[in-house]
Amino acid sequence: MTVDQIPSVTDRRGSAPAAGPATSRPRTSIATRRHRAFYMFASPWIIGFALLTIAPMAYALWLSFTTFDGISPRWHYVGFGNYRELFSDSQTWKSLGRTGLFAITSVPLSIIAGLGLAVLVNRPLKARGLFRTLLYLPAVVPPVGAGIAFKQLFDQNSGAANGVLNLFGIDALGWLADPYARYVLIMTVLWTAGNIMIISLAGLQDIPRELLEAARIDGASAWRSFRSITVPLLSPVLLFQTVTGVIASVQTIMPLLLAPDPTPAGITALPQSNYLYMMHVFAEYFAFGRYGYASALLWVLFVLILVATGLIFKATSGVVFYNVDPEAKK
Repeated sequence: MTVDQIPSVTDRRGSAPAAGPATSRPRTSIATRRHRAFYMFASPWIIGFALLTIAPMAYALWLSFTTFDGISPRWHYVGFGNYRELFSDSQTWKSLGRTGLFAITSVPLSIIAGLGLAVLVNRPLKARGLFRTLLYLPAVVPPVGAGIAFKQLFDQNSGAANGVLNLFGIDALGWLADPYARYVLIMTVLWTAGNIMIISLAGLQDIPRELLEAARIDGASAWRSFRSITVPLLSPVLLFQTVTGVIASVQTIMPLLLAPDPTPAGITALPQSNYLYMMHVFAEYFAFGRYGYASALLWVLFVLILVATGLIFKATSGVVFYNVDPEAKK
């Protein structure tokens, strides 16, 4: 067989091979795959945040410009009428003042109590784990259960608090009425100091022991070490607890759980000292059926929380110590 008789590649395969290197589909870059994976895993939270937070807030904002009462289809748009009424309503300002006083009182007390417990259980004590568990247990009690327990504990006729007073010959006190109701409300906040204790304990254990040992060798007392080393290094934790504590205190519904009649009809009979801003919102919503006006109250509260949070960050910018500069570019 001569060379001319040898079948070519074209004869065997039916077509000539393509010239040049083989081509393939472009592969997805690693960065693109990582972005897709991130959004895939974050999508449940994003969807939930959009449907359960953004959408209700937008709906409440729309309601705040109307006279909607939740039932009747006869409502109309009033523009900023609800907001003008809000700023001229004396009950709104009084409830807001009580809420501010409650926040200024309860937040520092709860932080001090939680930090004190954290310092106590951070020491090398016997059964330290048991003490930590027992001190944290009240924090996991649901707020409704805690409210019912405190309501029974401070009941004027059958409460254990008045039972203890009777042992010392002291007449029974109306704990759930003015002027004592505010003190019971603060006690319910201190009851959950275990949450702050756990966070403060984590911050204490993150402080380098070398600094405390060096201060002890230099002759610093325990109080001086705590004031000059522990508190500055714990300042980011304290800032976090302050911000979250203020937000939680202005949104508390515990006065409703302590009320003699925790129903829409009985909300107006709350002790004046416990008639906080959220109680005013609750009354406007469910006792008076003014959904538009109550929505305006909530949006004003939202703006006030943003302002208060910004002021706290601004006021503490020079006293909060970070191990890593939060403004540094990575």
